[in-house]
Amino acid sequence: MSLLGEILLNEGKITKEDIALALKHQILHGTKIGHYFVEKGLVLPIELERALASQVQLSFQEKLTTEPDMKKLERYSSQTLIDLTLIPLKDNTWGVGDISFNKKKQIESMIGQDQTLIVFPKNQILYQLHLAFREHLSHQSVYALAESFPQYSAAKVIIGSQALTIYLMLTLCCLFVFYQPLQFLLIINLFITIFLVVSFGFKFMLVWKGSHESVDGKIQPSDILKLEDKDLPVYTILIPMYKEPEVLPIITKSMMDLNYPKDRLDIKIVLEEDDLETQAKAKELRLEEKMEVIIVPKSFPKTKPKACNYALMFARGDYLTIYDAEDKPEPDQLKKAICVFKQGDPKLAVVQARLNYFNADENWLTKMFTMEYSLWFDLYLPALERMGVPIPLGGTSNHFKTSILKLIGGWDPFNVTEDADLGIRFSQAGYKVGVVNSTTLEEANVEYNNWIRQRSRWLKGYMQTYLVHMRTPFKLWKEIGNKAFFSFQFFIGGTFFTALITPILYLVFFWWIVSFTKIFDPIFIQPILYLSILNFLMGNAFFIYIQMIGIYKREHFQMVPWAVTVPVYWIMLSISAYKGLFQLVTNPFYWEKTQHGLSKFTKQMIKEAENET
Repeated sequence: MSLLGEILLNEGKITKEDIALALKHQILHGTKIGHYFVEKGLVLPIELERALASQVQLSFQEKLTTEPDMKKLERYSSQTLIDLTLIPLKDNTWGVGDISFNKKKQIESMIGQDQTLIVFPKNQILYQLHLAFREHLSHQSVYALAESFPQYSAAKVIIGSQALTIYLMLTLCCLFVFYQPLQFLLIINLFITIFLVVSFGFKFMLVWKGSHESVDGKIQPSDILKLEDKDLPVYTILIPMYKEPEVLPIITKSMMDLNYPKDRLDIKIVLEEDDLETQAKAKELRLEEKMEVIIVPKSFPKTKPKACNYALMFARGDYLTIYDAEDKPEPDQLKKAICVFKQGDPKLAVVQARLNYFNADENWLTKMFTMEYSLWFDLYLPALERMGVPIPLGGTSNHFKTSILKLIGGWDPFNVTEDADLGIRFSQAGYKVGVVNSTTLEEANVEYNNWIRQRSRWLKGYMQTYLVHMRTPFKLWKEIGNKAFFSFQFFIGGTFFTALITPILYLVFFWWIVSFTKIFDPIFIQPILYLSILNFLMGNAFFIYIQMIGIYKREHFQMVPWAVTVPVYWIMLSISAYKGLFQLVTNPFYWEKTQHGLSKFTKQMIKEAENET
């Protein structure tokens, strides 16, 4: 019989049969018996903490009321105290949470045998550490990347050399327009035409490579069965939220449904300091008994990557992933990611799971969004992995090696599409980015203005990412190689550039068709005219066709006829791109919040999750 089991037995919390089952479960799955008792509802979390304190012969107190000793705090790094869940108090006393025999020995060797160690609830110790190191941790979450790797930070949208280059180019263009206007327009038209032809060819190659059957069978069920639960590492899950308390039950249920040992899940709900409503809902659901609630101090900029950076400093896992509040990942996704890392290159730093939607067929907008995501995550990204070039990550379900994520400076809090930027930075640092054949279902936007807000932020972030990494284009070329540099131009740069020029091209084409005007004849010489018509007719037909491939692969057969309406969706993308461009100039770090919980499917899921919770 274990000492912990004996303590809880003597307190009348469990029976001998419970202990026998817990020990059997520990042998099979490696689960700590204390966590087994809590998971089965036999013991409350605070009762387990009291028993653990008794096991190592330390006193336990339910309330931490003593103030920290600020002089002692200054002697230790914030990261050391956070990792140990340890805080110095007055009168040679220290508070500790989540105690064990090994941890007790480590702490005593650090602080000395003459100090008194008292066990408190872990969440209270962490809260006091938040308060004690508030300014330092907040500063680190905002400026760590800008101070350590300023060349990769979007804190400055355009640096001096870029501003000078843009100024010289604009001056040259103005002179060209003034003296040779037709020749200038002809050159611009030729550039756009060639760009679009190459872009179509590049996308065709991606679809061809991404359609290969190998991308769908990367990790098989047999690979997962080979994993022993007792050998699985601690996995940190960050769930950043802002003013969306209604969807908390969904993500709580999704986390409890994960097929991963619960005692090795380090789940953190990351909330902003001014988001009192979501904090209250978390308390109502008693989430602190199942996961950690991290409150991010108020600071500028108020962005998701800043919140993730703050939470990263409290991460305990060897691996780390991010989920949005309404996400429903496949239950075995964490294990699949572990398999990819085990089978992959040692330089593999992150793998991206696929994203799709549980409300795909709700209205026209959700259909278009589903087509786009099916193409992007099921075809494009696997193809980029096969080519060995940088992959722009999605905002959720990307699985990291925590140590490497910290090594490269975490997320850029000034980049509003921090995930795409991070994928490029990993590649520049010599690491690899991969994909995993597991899907996370999200809520597709059902409301048009909400969609524009979301998409304008994404495209603004792509513009930020392009500007940051093109500060030294030759250095970028040398670091990532020819294929990757080409891919960066057309997959990052091309995404927003195409969205910006699409309405202009549409306008010119329809004006020419309807009015029979000859005003464009000087800039549409015969070779360019033929290529332009080919671009317009064949290009649109090609993109409609590949949208069909994506949803056909997802077996959304009923959506196939809707693919012909995709050009309307592109106009909406263009509106978003121009809004993003305007904000890039006027308010570059503004995080345009996407409102979740609008779908009728989400509302139904909330009801079901609340009933289960």
